[in-house]
Amino acid sequence: MEAERLIEAGRRALAASRGTPAVMAEAWQAQALARTVGGHLVRCGPAELRTDARGLSEIGGRGAAVLDHPMVPAGAARAAQLTEVADVPRALGALGLLLGDVGIALVGVACDTEEDGLYWQCIEAIDAVDESIDRVYGMLRRLAEQEQEREQEQGRERDGPYGVIRGPAGFVAGQS
Repeated sequence: MEAERLIEAGRRALAASRGTPAVMAEAWQAQALARTVGGHLVRCGPAELRTDARGLSEIGGRGAAVLDHPMVPAGAARAAQLTEVADVPRALGALGLLLGDVGIALVGVACDTEEDGLYWQCIEAIDAVDESIDRVYGMLRRLAEQEQEREQEQGRERDGPYGVIRGPAGFVAGQS
């Protein structure tokens, strides 16, 4: 399944989740998806994103490990359905939104719990989500910078080898 569709399914599932166990399970799903998208970009994505993609994959794995939750049966990760990332910038943007939603949901769980273990589990997961978001938006910035460089290069090619020559028309040096 395409990344954007999986991410959207995750956002819908998170929005529909009620209660701490369901929120924790969806947070785990989101981190697993971040790990899988990162891994896919390491293997198949643009070369300039591979370092950050590897970092996203590692952070997502760490975040999912922090959220080792019994509501997510082994092998039931939504991320396992990922087959492609068709539009890298759009998929990363959607993933950033999902992770932001997850962070907010985890803050809610942390604030509502009186259980120390769950509180600290949420805090560690929030840290992992923040790091994942940083990697996602770093990759988006890198892609935007490259697009801007390509547009500038195309503009230079269009302007000619000496750039755009400005000045009054009809003036030729040496003529009166």
